[in-house]
Amino acid sequence: MPIAGLENPQITEKIVTLIAAAVLVLQIAMVGQRWVVSNIRLFGAQSVLLAAAAAAIAYFNHAAHLYFAAILMLLLKGIAVPVALERLVERIGIRREIEPLVNVPVSLVISGALTLVAYVVAASVRHDAHPAAPGSGHNTLAVAISLFLIGFFMMLNRRKALTQVLALLSLENGVFLAAVSLTYGMPLIVEVGVFFDVLVAVMVLGILVYQIRENFESMDVSKLRRLRG
Repeated sequence: MPIAGLENPQITEKIVTLIAAAVLVLQIAMVGQRWVVSNIRLFGAQSVLLAAAAAAIAYFNHAAHLYFAAILMLLLKGIAVPVALERLVERIGIRREIEPLVNVPVSLVISGALTLVAYVVAASVRHDAHPAAPGSGHNTLAVAISLFLIGFFMMLNRRKALTQVLALLSLENGVFLAAVSLTYGMPLIVEVGVFFDVLVAVMVLGILVYQIRENFESMDVSKLRRLRG
């Protein structure tokens, strides 16, 4: 039975926007965090919030397939991937990120600037389809674009392979948020395929990170430049 009040599009819009804002805060916190395990847990919390946003949109729009996407997000990226990455950290014994290419204060400023760019871009996008749906406003789209841009910046700025994997996954979270909030998700078979692609990618990247650590005694990907002839 629907919960009283949640059938109001404005209330549901506010719920999804609030969740999206929390997701953005966690993304910026990842930029300022140098402890690898803390970054992993922030990513897990971000994925749990995205699962909650997908469930809220599914409830309002009676889109059953989004419930399945929310469950996959929760189980795979909210629980399974963080647990696997934490075990990898325990195995390789490297807990702290080395100095990034851009220091933390400047990185936070850049993240703020990228968020501003995302809001400018989102404001220029028209939403002709489902204009009253929760999450279809420019705020949620701006957060999705921000996750993408900040995730891409983290990939360029971080030197450890494992934190670059987290940046790639958080970038994909931005794509997920845009998909569920603007188009009510992709077809179910596509969503399942994407989630399993992500899971396989994490497994492969985890093996790659371990091999880098074994051969170079470091996860600093800048040292791979030694391989150039």
